[in-house]
Amino acid sequence: MQAYKIKEDIYWVGAIDWQLREFHGYATEMGTTYNAYLILDEKITLIDNVKAGFTDELLDRISSVINPGRIEVIISNHGEPDHSGALPKIVELAPNAKIYSSAPTGVKALNAMYGSLPVVPVKTGDEISIGKRTLRFIQAPMVHWPDNMVTYCPEDKILYSNDIFGQHYATSKLFDGENDLATVMKAAKEYYSNIVLPYTKQARRAFEAVRDLDIEMIATSHGVIWKDRIDAIFSLYDYLTSAQKQEKAVVVYDSMWGSTARMALAITEAFRDFGIPVRMYHLGDTPDSEIITDIADAKYLAVGSPTFNNTTLPRVAGFLNYLKGLSPVGISYVAFGSYGWGGQSAGEIAGTLDALGFTPLIDPVRVYYAPKPEDLEKLKADVISALDKQNAGA
Repeated sequence: MQAYKIKEDIYWVGAIDWQLREFHGYATEMGTTYNAYLILDEKITLIDNVKAGFTDELLDRISSVINPGRIEVIISNHGEPDHSGALPKIVELAPNAKIYSSAPTGVKALNAMYGSLPVVPVKTGDEISIGKRTLRFIQAPMVHWPDNMVTYCPEDKILYSNDIFGQHYATSKLFDGENDLATVMKAAKEYYSNIVLPYTKQARRAFEAVRDLDIEMIATSHGVIWKDRIDAIFSLYDYLTSAQKQEKAVVVYDSMWGSTARMALAITEAFRDFGIPVRMYHLGDTPDSEIITDIADAKYLAVGSPTFNNTTLPRVAGFLNYLKGLSPVGISYVAFGSYGWGGQSAGEIAGTLDALGFTPLIDPVRVYYAPKPEDLEKLKADVISALDKQNAGA
């Protein structure tokens, strides 16, 4: 396997994971890449590496340019195993190499996972010379681990951004301009919404720390390298990290015998009739990660489940747990569901959404067994009335 030159004396030596379909519960239907970069200078430098199973691919690409034993500097922007899994083998081949990682969390993470390593702690403002080039470090804690940092090379005007600006998107075409921009931007929004979203405040600080740098290329750790449309990814991150909300609604439900599904449709029609764009999702038909991407910047959310064994249906419970971990903000909600006895589901949904800080649009709605036409009309009318009151007070 060959290394790919991205700039004079700088090579992409990463791996493409065409088969990846799940990442921490996030459906990755387009696979991903584990990007790593080799810099040929007075001190041969490797920035990030790959998941352990792709170590041979990384080493083959490095070996197409130089002997891996010549590596003297290893930058670990993030210790998660998809970016550090090859580290033990690299250190074995290049025993004199120094590893640079963020202080103190990066050092602790690497040593905890791989044993004692020659790790040099660095912090924001620190820099090292590797010859003609300077590598400057900027810590970006909790985007999305405590150890995250980025590395900037002012001479090349390259930001090695690790997870920031990344996408789970497997492609043999390295640069943004070689790929369909809409597809890449969708993947970038999905990545942010399912990985970075809980840390939006920290992501905002990280974005503001790099946005004014003189950048001609953003070398991410997943997906494409940004070169032609840096403006587009900066615009997206400016939008996402400011937690802006669109006037749109998302309706999510599961149903046993169609009763809760009919309620979901009535709520969907209420939003539509009020003039609010709305999407309705039956859980199980669409990955939770895709639904979350829609919810991340939505102003309204409706979640429904019939009562099943005194609680919600399992798919709704799983969705709510996933939503809880990602903690979107600024959402008004509707909780609803049918029941035959017990009737706890709508209240449980409301309790979860209340705990997230969401605002109820109306009280939880329960329907006994099957909704009658008048039940559905009342549900629509109640949602529209609440929307009217909310918008009148805006």
